[in-house]
Amino acid sequence: VQLVESGGGAVQAGGSLRLSCVASGMRYVNNCMGWFRQAPGKEREGVAAIHTGSSRTFYADSMEGRFTISQDNSKREVYLQMDSLKPEDSAMYFCAADFLGLCTVADGVGPPADYGYWGHGTQVTVS
Repeated sequence: VQLVESGGGAVQAGGSLRLSCVASGMRYVNNCMGWFRQAPGKEREGVAAIHTGSSRTFYADSMEGRFTISQDNSKREVYLQMDSLKPEDSAMYFCAADFLGLCTVADGVGPPADYGYWGHGTQVTVS
């Protein structure tokens, strides 16, 4: 299983970025694909998730409205569109896969422990 993130970078406050995560070596059916972030000295927190079968989306309360998760099943790719970025959004952003589809059970992004596979992350810096 391999998850490869891209699209991070440095942006000014109020700007936008679009992160991508390409999944390989795994079935891409009825999984939950999630985006998490971790800033230095802070715990990893959920941002958004999408169920690959139903395309249901889930967001952390503070993210909805500015962040949008989507997918392209044909490419096995998950996206995170981030708008109106703030300095506090600066973090390493990780893509993760949950083969049990627990986001639909929890009706939310779920904790990091629900996700068994992780990418290496892509850095987002907002100044």
